[in-house]
Amino acid sequence: MALNTSAEAPIPVSEVSRLIGGWIDRLGAVWVEGQVIQLSPRPGAGVAFLTLRDPSRDVSITVTCFRQVFEPVKDIITEGARVVVHAKPVWYERNGSLSLRAAEIRPVGIGELLARLEQLKKKLMAEGLFASERKRRLPFLPHRIGLVTGRASDAERDVLHTARERWPAVRFEVRNVAVQGVRAVPQVIEAVRELDAHPEVDVIIVTRGGGSMEDLLPFSDERLVRTVAEARTPVVSAIGHEADAPLLDLVADLRSRTPTHAAKDTVPDVGEEHERVRELRARAWRVITGRLEREERGLVDVMSRPAMADPHTLVEEREEDIAFLLERARRTLGHRLDRAEDELSHTHARIVALSPAATLQRGYAVLQREDGSVVRDAAEVAEGDGLRARVAEGEFGVTVTAGPRT
Repeated sequence: MALNTSAEAPIPVSEVSRLIGGWIDRLGAVWVEGQVIQLSPRPGAGVAFLTLRDPSRDVSITVTCFRQVFEPVKDIITEGARVVVHAKPVWYERNGSLSLRAAEIRPVGIGELLARLEQLKKKLMAEGLFASERKRRLPFLPHRIGLVTGRASDAERDVLHTARERWPAVRFEVRNVAVQGVRAVPQVIEAVRELDAHPEVDVIIVTRGGGSMEDLLPFSDERLVRTVAEARTPVVSAIGHEADAPLLDLVADLRSRTPTHAAKDTVPDVGEEHERVRELRARAWRVITGRLEREERGLVDVMSRPAMADPHTLVEEREEDIAFLLERARRTLGHRLDRAEDELSHTHARIVALSPAATLQRGYAVLQREDGSVVRDAAEVAEGDGLRARVAEGEFGVTVTAGPRT
């Protein structure tokens, strides 16, 4: 329930603290997992104070342990250890602070951590974050390389020295972060995101030297793995030695065996590239020279042929052929014209012989009525009909004087 307060009717600090304590008292006991970043045993007071930090976020809380709770685990709980605590939230009204009062502390063993990592690995694999098709190819010569590593670490020196030895003009954008402990995950995530947003960074290397399984745990954190998976810039993972395999290696676009190999995988060797260019130039020269020599031999072969040695000979031979064919064409055409003329004369003679005019020349006449129709039968006329008679040389009128006879 909200309190009815105002500037004129405030409540005292002690009352506020008491109310907060009442609300927190209603909370039940919880199991909490975290990493011990500070351990302060006080044997004389019969109590020990722990500070637990979330491995993935910059959040911590104090834990109070009485002697009977701390004694069974005091030899195995150290700063940096991962523990699971069964505790109840407690509010201290006097100084307004919150802490957890532990009823049981259990160290997280290596076997349990490995089992959790395997479950997380299967989960992320099922989501496709480790799929080979989503991995991007690194640029041949990065404009600028982002480097996420520990400050003044061997890994940083190995990467910078190897890269500059291979390509002296290479440029780096370095982000020094914690590479183990509770601050590692948030700092590495922030560095990766910052470099991913950098307009000149073409590839990001996340690296650290070797260490124990617990030291490398930050590089298997789910938030870090998802951050790398969402990055637009290709990421190279070089964590520990070849035998180490944090989950970051699986999600990165390229996994390098060591920090030194990360530099070799990212930066080309100027000497090797110069030698490769020299070999390519020599190969190109050999190819071009060989091609020119083949073409030269082919040209010499062509020029040695008779047609190229004395081109007029070929023209003269073709001139004789053309003259022969022209004369042959003329003779053939003449013969065809002569035969055609003979055939035309014979056809004309036949036409003349079969012409009606030739019949009239022999004394025949053609009788026509006034409408021009020809009389073919004596029964077609009657006595007194006027007809016209057409002969070879002209025509004249006639009158039928007698009827037709059979």
